[in-house]
Amino acid sequence: MIVHPSAIVEAGAEIGEGAEIGPFCHIGPQVRLGPGARLRSHVVIAGNTVIGANASIFPFASIGHAPQHLKYKGEDTRLVIGDNCLVRESVTMNPGTVQGRSETTVGDNCAFFTGAHVAHDCLIGSNVTLINNVMLAGHCVVGDYATIAGGSGIHQFTRIGHHAYVGGLAAVEGDVIPFGMVLGNRAYLSGLNVIGMKRAGFNREAVRNVRKAYRMLFSDDLTFKENIDEVQGEYPEDPLVQDLLSFIRSGGDRAICFPRQAPRPS
Repeated sequence: MIVHPSAIVEAGAEIGEGAEIGPFCHIGPQVRLGPGARLRSHVVIAGNTVIGANASIFPFASIGHAPQHLKYKGEDTRLVIGDNCLVRESVTMNPGTVQGRSETTVGDNCAFFTGAHVAHDCLIGSNVTLINNVMLAGHCVVGDYATIAGGSGIHQFTRIGHHAYVGGLAAVEGDVIPFGMVLGNRAYLSGLNVIGMKRAGFNREAVRNVRKAYRMLFSDDLTFKENIDEVQGEYPEDPLVQDLLSFIRSGGDRAICFPRQAPRPS
């Protein structure tokens, strides 16, 4: 472990083997920092915060301070960040609240670029990327391999499905289906994140089936419920299509994002 003389590591903090804590960092007494973590400089980590192995955190990141929630009264809630996460300059992440999950959770291999914000009670999967200045409000759920482009704002309680893509400056107030791609203010479905699917290693048949299911789901020939039944009958054994249908059927606190011209649920 290497700690710069100007850094403050409070008594009680647990610092993993091989960690490096740079100039003017401040580590609170409840923090657990994993092995191999590297804090460049001026990083502040507070609260009941757990950060996994090999984190790379850049200057002026503020991790684990009290949630931005007016009902928060100092309860002991947590922020848990997985392994191999990249946190760039001025990123902010807050712990949970007792009104929510009491924990904000981030998976492994995630990247948070300059100025991104992760609010209280969010649940973020692995291999997620938040580009510069993304604003993720409280209680959001973001699936594995999702990418949210710069300047986007995500409404509280919104679900972003796995392998989804949110375009830059989008204002998202509805759930985004797995593999979906949304654009605009307010965000609408503009197709599938096919590039992301290919990068993730899905083969041509898998992509083709999801594409066909997408077209069937948002066809204007039938109601949305009838379209769901049609897709179920067409692809009863396809795991990706069934995952897509499960996301829709499970519902959430927000309505689902639709294409600009598509049948809405009746």
